[in-house]
Amino acid sequence: MAITERISAADVVLDLGASTKRGLLQTLAAEAARRLGRPEQEILDALQDRENLGSTALGRGVALPHARLPGESPPVMLFIRLKRPIDYEAKDDEPVDLVILVLWPEAEPEGFLPALSETCRALREPVALRQLRAAATPAEVAALLQRHGRSVDSAPEAD
Repeated sequence: MAITERISAADVVLDLGASTKRGLLQTLAAEAARRLGRPEQEILDALQDRENLGSTALGRGVALPHARLPGESPPVMLFIRLKRPIDYEAKDDEPVDLVILVLWPEAEPEGFLPALSETCRALREPVALRQLRAAATPAEVAALLQRHGRSVDSAPEAD
């Protein structure tokens, strides 16, 4: 199953009021902990450990915080659109307003990198980013992610 097909309207948060990167990561960890039944601090530590290796900002206002978690919990993916862009230490110095959280179980290592790669490809098109920023409802965001994910999957391979 494609990562963009794993994000439903229930996995979308629009106009989140986080004002700092740390505050955003704390909010993401709290929501993921609630969904997984795991300690919030464990998830926050995993996200911060990954950020300490380098910012997960992709550029053009998009961030992809991600981590692998011990055990066999199901993957968790959330899409968050911030009310106001925040500094996320992006290489292009653009503030971030679109965030996709990916938490993946260490017990399923084969799916993690393809999931991140697919997400990056689905979010590289300027049209997709404009549409995600303009979407009015979580259902619209989920439909856009699925449509852009499918268009990535059906795109011809470059030689």
